[in-house]
Amino acid sequence: MSGRGPARRGVLTAAAGLAAVAAAAPGAQAAERPGGGTGRSRWTTSWATAQTTPTATDTVASAGLTDGTCVTNVRLSAGGNVRLRYGHAFGTVPVLVGPVTAGGLPVTFGGQRQAWLAVGSSLTSDAVAGLRAPEAARLTVETKLPGPTGPLSFHRNTHASHSVDGERTTSVFLLTGVEVTGAHGPVVAVLGDSIAEGVGTPDDADLRWPDQLARRLPGSAVANLGISGNRLLLDDARFGPGGQARFDRDVLSLPGLRTVLVHLGVNDLQQPPSQTDPALVLAGYRQLVLRARNAGLRTVGATIAPFGGWTRWTPELETVRQRINAAVRTGRVFDAVVDFDAALRDPERPSLMLPAYDSGDGLHPNPSGHAALAAAVDRRHLL
Repeated sequence: MSGRGPARRGVLTAAAGLAAVAAAAPGAQAAERPGGGTGRSRWTTSWATAQTTPTATDTVASAGLTDGTCVTNVRLSAGGNVRLRYGHAFGTVPVLVGPVTAGGLPVTFGGQRQAWLAVGSSLTSDAVAGLRAPEAARLTVETKLPGPTGPLSFHRNTHASHSVDGERTTSVFLLTGVEVTGAHGPVVAVLGDSIAEGVGTPDDADLRWPDQLARRLPGSAVANLGISGNRLLLDDARFGPGGQARFDRDVLSLPGLRTVLVHLGVNDLQQPPSQTDPALVLAGYRQLVLRARNAGLRTVGATIAPFGGWTRWTPELETVRQRINAAVRTGRVFDAVVDFDAALRDPERPSLMLPAYDSGDGLHPNPSGHAALAAAVDRRHLL
């Protein structure tokens, strides 16, 4: 897809409105200093998405853009001063990024309107002059890509509406995060699969359970790193590197992070080849915990929710799920546990979700189910 994109229309909307902030260089430098007494950055990721490699069916991402314009609409969690982060984890050639606007205001990179994004690298902008976002604000980011870009690293389906050269898409290209300075609650990354990504919720409704968790915890910064189909142990050409393979790039690279919530495992069981050895899944969890602790992070592990109504469920896989969950509940795998199984299951038929929570496929919860998942997370485990 090529050609001139739509006119600039980046608008930041929220009930609280916008407040102007000083944008002098000394202020921008101050925002980079570690905050508080923890030695952590003042910047935290208020919105995020994890990237995969495009396949042949992902026509825009696989072909790339020339003189293209990507408009991305994001729902922030925490607010504050704003900067952007781009990534090209699976690129083949460097990409020239810019000009860019956020909330209709110009974005710079080291004072320049354009910057090169290297293959396999990330690119962080300056603080956006004049922009201070309220909590839960909707932010529009417009990114021009002069190109030719080559294949674009992207997130296939964010369950939100964006556009490429004026045509609607639910994919996000190159943009991986919106970082802010105003978090005053838990700072959490959700390493998840399609349930965290939002399957089972309507587009543009912001009813994914990480969204609902952020609304439960004022001032929190929640980075949703869910990828549909993603596994803990194995990589997949379409569903991306597994949780172990992407952990350093997607989680440990985030600024100001305090806690990682691991919500992976069901795809290891139900996607071919099925993992039927609970010990291997538990070993994968323990490796993530070790790497998180080495980085000074707390880990919260989610039990695997029931999927008895799903097409690939079998009694054997149910036994594996129950054994994994029993080990996780002991508290000897993660630093804390959130029991998503208990939050969703039908007490009369524990291999199934409650009908009131089922989106209809037996695996993905509906918005009410996502609300139950968000409610199951104990704030005390995130601090």
